[in-house]
Amino acid sequence: MKIFQREQRSLFGEILDWMLTPLLLLWPVSLALTWLVAQGLANKPFDRALEYGAQALAQQVQEGHPQFSLPLALSHDLRASTPDSVHYQVLDPQGKLLAGEGTLPAPPLTETELRSGEVQLYDAELNGVALRLAAVWVPLPRAGGPLALVQVAETREKRSVLAAEIIKGVMLPQFVVLPLSVLLVWMALARGIKPLHQLEERIRARKPDDLSPLNIQAVPQEVAPLVDAVNDLLGRLNVSLATQKRFLADAAHQLKTPLAGLRMQADLAQREGTSTQELKRSLQQIGRASMRASHAVDQLLALARVEGTGAGMLKQPCDLARLVIDVVRDSVPRALDKRVDLGYDGAEPGAPGVWMDGNPTLLTELVRNLVDNAINYTPSSLEQPGVVTVRLLTDTFGRVLLLQVEDTGPGVPEAERALVFQPFYRALGTQADGSGLGLPIVMEIARHHGAKVTLEAARPQQVPTGARFSVQFAARAAPPARSAAL
Repeated sequence: MKIFQREQRSLFGEILDWMLTPLLLLWPVSLALTWLVAQGLANKPFDRALEYGAQALAQQVQEGHPQFSLPLALSHDLRASTPDSVHYQVLDPQGKLLAGEGTLPAPPLTETELRSGEVQLYDAELNGVALRLAAVWVPLPRAGGPLALVQVAETREKRSVLAAEIIKGVMLPQFVVLPLSVLLVWMALARGIKPLHQLEERIRARKPDDLSPLNIQAVPQEVAPLVDAVNDLLGRLNVSLATQKRFLADAAHQLKTPLAGLRMQADLAQREGTSTQELKRSLQQIGRASMRASHAVDQLLALARVEGTGAGMLKQPCDLARLVIDVVRDSVPRALDKRVDLGYDGAEPGAPGVWMDGNPTLLTELVRNLVDNAINYTPSSLEQPGVVTVRLLTDTFGRVLLLQVEDTGPGVPEAERALVFQPFYRALGTQADGSGLGLPIVMEIARHHGAKVTLEAARPQQVPTGARFSVQFAARAAPPARSAAL
C-alpha cells in the first residue's frame, strides 16, 4: 500500500511511503489497544470498591443486620464527576428476598462456585443499563448456617468517564506527536539522501573526457556497490574509447604509406612523355600498393573485431584438426607462388582429443595469420625451397591441444620475441610484406580462448634457426554427442 502515487519512482518517496504507511495504519490499532487498557485501568479501583461494599454487606448479614451503608462501602470512590447508582440484594437459600432490590439479575455462577466465600465479579444489565455486580455467599446465623446470596451492583458511568479521560490524555498528545514524527521522518530522509545529491553534483561537474573512477570513500556504505559498478563501467568505457582511438591511429598510420605510393605512381603515370613500359610499371606499383592497403584494412578490421569481442563471444564445440587442415589447404596456392613447401602433420579430423570449445571464425583467423606469417618470412627459391610445417598434437589424458607452426626462416632473436606480438612491429632486415598486425591478432584471439602462445627457435643448433609458434588450448573432455554419434 502506498500513500502517495507517482508516475516516476522516487527513492525518497518509496522510503517515505514505507515508513509512513505502517505508522498511519498502526495509529488506530494503538488507539484501540489504549482503549482496552484504559477500560482495565478504570475498572480496577471501582472493582475494589465494589468488592469492599459486598464484603461490608455480607458482614452485616452475618451479624443479623442486612443494612447496606453506602458512604462506608464507597469510601474509596474516585470522585468521578458523574455519580453512579448503587443497588444491593440479599436472598436466602430458597431465593426469598431478605433485603434490597429483587430486580437484580442472578449471577451466572453456581452456588458451588460461590461457596468459597470469595467475592465474584460479573457484568449484567438492568432495564437496559449496564451494571457491574459483586456476589458472595455468606451463612445466616439464625437459620442454622445456610448460605444467603449477597449481591452489590453499580452502574458503569464513572468507569466510562474515567476510561474516556485516560483515552483523552493519551490521544491528545498523539495528535501533536504524529505530525511531528512525520516532519522528523521527512527531515531525516532528506538528510539521509543528501550524499546522493552530492554524488550527482560531482558527476555533473565532470568534464566529458574525465573517465577517472569516482571516490568510493566519499559515499555511504549502502551506495558503495553502485559507485563500484559505475567505476567498472567507466573503466570498460575508457578501454573501449582507447581501443577506438588506437584503431583510428593505426588505420591512419597503416594507410598513409600505401596511399602515398598510390598518389606518387599516379603522378608518374600522368607525366608527359611517359612511355607505355613506364605506364605499365606504374600501374603494377599501383596494384601492389592497393593490395597492401586492402590487406592493411582487412587486418585492422580483424584486430578491431577481436579486441571488441568480450565475454559475449559465442563459443561452440570445434574440431580444431578440421579447421587447421582447411586453412592449410586454402594457403597452398599462395605457398606455391612463393615456392614454399607447406604441409600438415598431426591429428586427423574426428580423432580423440581434437575437440575444443571456441569460436570457429576467430580460430580460423588465428591459424591463417600464423600460416601467412610463416610463408611471408620464409625465404625460398628453386635451389633451396623453404619449408612450413603445421602440426596439431593432442594429449587426451591432460586434455591439451597443441598447435604448432614451424618454418625454416631466419627466426626471431630472443630479445625481439616479446616485441613481435605488439601492433606494427616488424623485424628489421626482412623484405616480407606485412602490416605488423598478424601476430597481435593471434595473441588477442588466444587470450579470448584462454590459450597460451609461445615463440621459440625451431632448430636452435642450425643456421638459419627458423621459428616455431605454439598455441596451447584446453581440449574438451569428450566430443559433442552429435559428432560422437556420427
